[in-house]
Amino acid sequence: LPVSSPLCTICGCPFAVEQGIDHPCGPCLVSPPPFVRARSAYCFEGPVRRLIHSFKYGRKVHLAPTLGLLTAVSLTGFAKEAAPHFIVPVPLHDRRLRERGFNQSQRLALFLSRTWVVPLSVDNLRRARWTDPQVGLSAEERNRNVLGAFSVAKPEIFEKKRLLLVDDVFTSGSTVTECSRTLKQAGAEQVWVLTVARALAADPCL
Repeated sequence: LPVSSPLCTICGCPFAVEQGIDHPCGPCLVSPPPFVRARSAYCFEGPVRRLIHSFKYGRKVHLAPTLGLLTAVSLTGFAKEAAPHFIVPVPLHDRRLRERGFNQSQRLALFLSRTWVVPLSVDNLRRARWTDPQVGLSAEERNRNVLGAFSVAKPEIFEKKRLLLVDDVFTSGSTVTECSRTLKQAGAEQVWVLTVARALAADPCL
């Protein structure tokens, strides 16, 4: 199911009503995130959820173009509005990268980079320390888990640049928020966030 209006104009979470206009949600008004806007192509349920699980945990890397195409078709307008200088995938820690064998966000970002002809930056935003898996953690625990977990190797590359941060699933938003904060502290002008799917159960807007 595609994510559709009405939704928050900042974090992109859909409201639990069928009609109405897009507007900022309460949490974004109370505590504005470090990113400009976040958007997801689909709800994290049904076939999309199964595809992402097979891709991410089943190591079926051949699904990256399928998920990338679904995302590109849905969010090309959003990407054009962001007008990024670089597409930046959420990084994995080296240990998890060895365990999984690939970075799912990087595979998706690579497809989008080629589709939208935007340079891909894969090694400047880094995961500076190990973090526990986010699955099963509360929103507060997720925030603590990723606090200070990222760093930028060469800030001058991102200075005064518009960046499109890519991940597979937006759950509580703690990971992309911390990544965005790190990128802004490194000198990025703006950070926009794009994910394939949105986990609706965790949204404070519902």
